[in-house]
Amino acid sequence: MSQFTLSAKVRHDLGKGASRRLRRENQKVAAIIYGGDETPQPITLDKPAFYKAIEDEAFFSSVINIDLEGKSEQVIIRDIQRHPYKALVTHADFMRVDATHEITMNVPLHVNGEEACKGVKEEGGVLHVLANDVEISCLPSKLPEYLEVDVASLGLGETLHLSDLPLPEGVSLVALSHGEEHDFGVVSVTHADTGTEGDEEDEEGGDDAAAEDGEKTE
Repeated sequence: MSQFTLSAKVRHDLGKGASRRLRRENQKVAAIIYGGDETPQPITLDKPAFYKAIEDEAFFSSVINIDLEGKSEQVIIRDIQRHPYKALVTHADFMRVDATHEITMNVPLHVNGEEACKGVKEEGGVLHVLANDVEISCLPSKLPEYLEVDVASLGLGETLHLSDLPLPEGVSLVALSHGEEHDFGVVSVTHADTGTEGDEEDEEGGDDAAAEDGEKTE
């Protein structure tokens, strides 16, 4: 598991005007820490360090340590608000975690074995990734950065479902807790769409139209 540590300061100056000033200064990012038995705490984060952290996919599926003026807060990222048209983060939401309580998070799926996929390499099919991430439940210490799905042996017409994903110990899939009908597909191999049928139909339609035009001309 990747380790992320961010330094933060308590944010005393609140409100829309204060947020606008922060953005104009372009040095800090407004954020909040909430959850647990403590009250929500507005904070500011160093902008360069935060922007560097969010470039890493693992940041969004990791327990993050925030050093808040000497006090350590264990959190996960819950939301990032971005400027509607500028490449700017306007606010970030962090939720406190308790080592003894499970958390739910979306973690990315990493597809392995694409080049060796049987249904593509040997049978001429096309690989379709149906889900880029999945929601899991686990203790903070068990939180994986991602889940892997191996498609090397996946044949034409076959689908791998949530229940086919190998899970680390202590990790469960939230969807499967709602019943078998929620065992959705995550990757499949289907026949390649060559467009032959459509071309044939177009040609037939063209011939019919030409025949009709000929009849009218006569």
